[in-house]
Amino acid sequence: MSSSTVKAIVLCAGKGTRLQSEGCHLPKVLRQANGRPLLSHVLEALSFLPQEDVMLIVGYQREEVMRAFPNYPVGVQEEQLGTGHAVLSAKEGLKGFDGHVLVCCGDMPLMKRSTYQSLVAAHMREGNACTILSGVTERALPYGRIVRDEGKHFRRIVEDRDCTPEEKSITELNAGVYVFEGQKLWRALESLRPDNAQGEYYLTDAPAWFLAQGEKVGVCSTCSSNEMMGVNTLEQLQRVEDILKGRSL
Repeated sequence: MSSSTVKAIVLCAGKGTRLQSEGCHLPKVLRQANGRPLLSHVLEALSFLPQEDVMLIVGYQREEVMRAFPNYPVGVQEEQLGTGHAVLSAKEGLKGFDGHVLVCCGDMPLMKRSTYQSLVAAHMREGNACTILSGVTERALPYGRIVRDEGKHFRRIVEDRDCTPEEKSITELNAGVYVFEGQKLWRALESLRPDNAQGEYYLTDAPAWFLAQGEKVGVCSTCSSNEMMGVNTLEQLQRVEDILKGRSL
C-alpha cells in the first residue's frame, strides 16, 4: 500500500489510571501483554504501512513511549482533551498530506492486520469521506452504538452512557477505529465542540458532521468482539494476555 495513499495515527497519550498498580506507573501503551508492550502488538498489525507513515500521538510520559519506539514520527497531545483533540495533534505532522488517514488506538492489541486492511479497502472501494469500523456482539461492552436508518445506512454513533433503552439493545458497536479523507478530517475536527459531561472533543462526533455536510459515511463491520477489546483495567489486561497466549500456541 503506497505511503502516498494512507497514513495512520495511533492514539498513545493516555495515562491508564486504572492500570496504575503499585510500583508500576508506565504509560498505558507500554504495559505488557504476552511479553510485549500493548503498542508493539498494534504496530505489528499496522506493519503493512511503512514506519514513517505511522504517527504516534503521545502525551503522558511521552519520552518513555518515544524511547521504546524511536523510529516512528510523533505528535504531542499536551492536554488530555478527548479523542478528537488527540487526532488534531497530528495535523502539523501531516501538513500537506492529501491522502487517507487511518485512526486507531494504541491500547487495542488484539486488532488484526487483516481487519485494518479490510477497513481501508472498504473505505477506498466505497469512496467514503469517513469509514467506521464496527463489530456485532452480544457482549455487554460499554461502547458506542451504531445507529442506522431504515435503509441500514449510518446515522450516528451514540455513546453507551447516552443510550436510550432501545439504543442500548443495539448489538453493532463502534470499535473506535476509522479511516478519513485527510483534508476533510481537519475541517471536521475543528468543528467539534466539547458539549458533553467530560468537556472533551469526541472523535465520535465527526462522522455525523460529515453526514451533515452531505459527505458519504460508511461502516465496515468486520471487527470481532475480541479485537475491539481495549485495555483500561488490570482485569482487561489479563484477559488480553490470555487471548494473545492462546493465539501464539
